[in-house]
Amino acid sequence: MRTGLGRAKIQTIAVAVALLPAVGLAARFAIEGFGANPIEDLTHVTGEWGLRFLLLSLAVTPLRQWLGWSWAAPLRRTLGLVAFAYATLHLATWAFLDLGLDGAAIFEDLTERPYIMVGMVAFLLLAALAATSTRRSIRRLGAARWRRLHACVYPAAVLAILHFFWLVKADYRSPIVHGMVLLTLLAARFVWKHRSTHGAEPD
Repeated sequence: MRTGLGRAKIQTIAVAVALLPAVGLAARFAIEGFGANPIEDLTHVTGEWGLRFLLLSLAVTPLRQWLGWSWAAPLRRTLGLVAFAYATLHLATWAFLDLGLDGAAIFEDLTERPYIMVGMVAFLLLAALAATSTRRSIRRLGAARWRRLHACVYPAAVLAILHFFWLVKADYRSPIVHGMVLLTLLAARFVWKHRSTHGAEPD
């Protein structure tokens, strides 16, 4: 019971933290106004926070493995769903607010702007993972197939960062930092898997 309550509190805190960027953006618009280009501002903020929460979800497993933070395990799914929610807002801002849900304009953007196509592929991968994030999906797909499917989160993250790089026109510091974080997480995963397979080297 205590473990269940503890996990529920952790999940509640995670969801509350996940809402802060959206609340902060809404508060800024309410206090300062919408500015010169609110659609671009909303697109960038939702996209960056979607990527950040995706990287946080990928950090859960290394933290469990290297630091023994077993309590963090449920956060991987929660943070992944939060990342998908921000990615959905990011996509909706582009499709609805920027292009007015004009099918021809959307198709033109997808075919003529490679960074948008890359971002769309990343979104579709995240959508598949979000749709199969339940225990019922694990039972239906089988554990092995489910794990193979959910390994697609790594290519989704790579594509999301590539999308970010192409989107930025001048200051590349933010996408570089996000890319370095992803490389670090991938390296931690690779090293742990190597150690688990071959055993720790003797001192």
